Amino acid sequence: MKMNIGGTDKVVRILVGLVLLSLLFLLKGNARWFGLIGLVPLATAFTGTCPLYTLVGVDTNPKK
Repeated sequence: MKMNIGGTDKVVRILVGLVLLSLLFLLKGNARWFGLIGLVPLATAFTGTCPLYTLVGVDTNPKK
């Protein structure tokens, strides 16, 4: 797949992913498992490609 995530976008995704993962430790009960959603932005940041961006036609990667 083509890389479609730029540098700033990666940093934001990593930060959002870490914040969401921290919910595993901050929330009580079953609500804390929503923190696992943080794995999605982390995975897309580390792979450099976002399937949703591909569907919509967005490309924040400045390298062509």
